Amino acid sequence: MTSAPALHPALEPLAFLLGEWEGEGEGSYPSDIRDFRYREEVRFWHEAKPVLIYAQSTFDLDDGAPLHIEIGIWRPVAPDRVEVVITHPTGHAEVTEGSVGDGRIELASRSVSATSTAKAVTAVERSITVSGDRLDYELRMAAVGRPMTHHLAASLTRA
Repeated sequence: MTSAPALHPALEPLAFLLGEWEGEGEGSYPSDIRDFRYREEVRFWHEAKPVLIYAQSTFDLDDGAPLHIEIGIWRPVAPDRVEVVITHPTGHAEVTEGSVGDGRIELASRSVSATSTAKAVTAVERSITVSGDRLDYELRMAAVGRPMTHHLAASLTRA
């Protein structure tokens, strides 16, 4: 069995994210999306390089059916700045950047690319707060002709 790789020094400002997180969240959007609740699992890990690897999955609370996944790379570019690239199975790739400090991350998209069949998403913002073994986040998006609006919020605990 191999031991975990040493944490790259550039990752120290993001080390509070490392591990597996699980919990529940709620979503809504002023479009054809009905309000919904979900179970979520998130994992942040590293491979001794100066990036965090991110994987997220959500599931229906009633029957456990998979709902959404995201895969991404988080790259610190300064002790208080991070750049993030996240891919979605909806045909979107989100390029975001923002601030890191005191267990809080604020991200705003620089661009959201889409395949020809994806719905129009023009911007995404994410707020993440970690306090001890609790991670809270909110996701806002501008999509399908609507301005930046609340979409998701969840509270997760370290597994």
